[in-house]
Amino acid sequence: MDTFDKISRLIEQNGITQADLARATGISTGLISQWKKRTQKPSAEKLALVADYFGVSVDYLMGVEKEKPTLTKKDERDIARTLEAVMNDLDNSGDLMFDGDPMTDEARESIRAAMKLGLEAAKLKNKERFTPKKFRKE
Repeated sequence: MDTFDKISRLIEQNGITQADLARATGISTGLISQWKKRTQKPSAEKLALVADYFGVSVDYLMGVEKEKPTLTKKDERDIARTLEAVMNDLDNSGDLMFDGDPMTDEARESIRAAMKLGLEAAKLKNKERFTPKKFRKE
């Protein structure tokens, strides 16, 4: 997979067009078209603009760094469903006490946020570790 293939994938994953990328980065649409046709390679400066826009490294765009797994919409729904089930169990188990005081709404939201981060990290780690090699995007 070459540099423009990675940029195309990022464009698709983010639900934008090449024109949107051009407007956001200040790169001309003509230059992006030349990258697509492989008549010109992106300069380091332009790659840095694209990498910053998508929140990836220039090394990733150039193929030096392997792609890390991302959460799909299904993964996000599964995490939300699991999180709701855990929070409902917590709510239905009686009042949770901290030093003899009932848990506040703020503490409940803090627990929810921490659990969400943990579930997302676990899902990503499992995707990285257990995805068969033939399905990995490298």
